Amino acid sequence: MAHIPPIGPDLPPLGGETPAERADRNLIELLQELRVVQTGVQIVFAFLLGVAFTSRFPHLDTFERTTYVVTLLLTVVASAVLATPVALHRGLFHRGAKVQIVALSAQFAEIGLVFLALALNGAVLLLMDVVLGRTAALAVTAITLVMFTGLWFILPRALRRPAR
Repeated sequence: MAHIPPIGPDLPPLGGETPAERADRNLIELLQELRVVQTGVQIVFAFLLGVAFTSRFPHLDTFERTTYVVTLLLTVVASAVLATPVALHRGLFHRGAKVQIVALSAQFAEIGLVFLALALNGAVLLLMDVVLGRTAALAVTAITLVMFTGLWFILPRALRRPAR
């Protein structure tokens, strides 16, 4: 694996950057990240909506129906939470609260990623249960849950720690 330099605080570029400019840049970067993630949420939501109208849906057992409903609701929550930064910006952008908007939006983005990871794993669980059976579905979902946890949450925190 290539050497990755430690990640430090969000430092201004060499040319200098005011706190307001930094807040503007951070908000633009965050909103761009959220656009990408929202597309994933929309795809999962569309898939789940379609599932309910398939000929096989009436034959799902209680576990599969529960998984479906919980996953659908997790997707709705993920969508709402991930769209909250946009609503915050729309509601507060002329009030001189950009720094607060960025800080709060970053928290909502992390919370939204948790719900999205859970929704994606719910979709994996449902599909694998139908395709491979319950035991295999639980095993595959455990693996994907560990993968999401590692890549989306543990890795970024590990890279934020100061180098020893």
